[in-house]
Amino acid sequence: MSLYLRDGFDAGLAALPGVTFVDQWEAHIAKVGGKVFCLLSDAAPHRLVFKCGEDSFDILTSLDGVAQAAYFAKRKWVSVEAGSELREADLLAYITRSHGLVAAGLTKKLRVELGIL
Repeated sequence: MSLYLRDGFDAGLAALPGVTFVDQWEAHIAKVGGKVFCLLSDAAPHRLVFKCGEDSFDILTSLDGVAQAAYFAKRKWVSVEAGSELREADLLAYITRSHGLVAAGLTKKLRVELGIL
């Protein structure tokens, strides 16, 4: 199931601890502890937007179909178009890392409540 479709997006990300989904900003958004870690655009062409580390940001933005995310790039967020060079398994690994990066910024109390160690 494709991460670029709502059902695949939900199925792929729901396994991560503390994840909730909301619809806002013309997108389907995955949050952890109330903080965005990934979004799926509603409009075609579908895109995934997620946070990444500095080294990953440089690597990812050099690939076809991957760009700095509008409004988020300063904070190392990327936008990945459907049909990019990234395979689904790689996308899911980067999104899982995004979840971890955002979750690390939550309070220890909240991380414990959400089951994030």
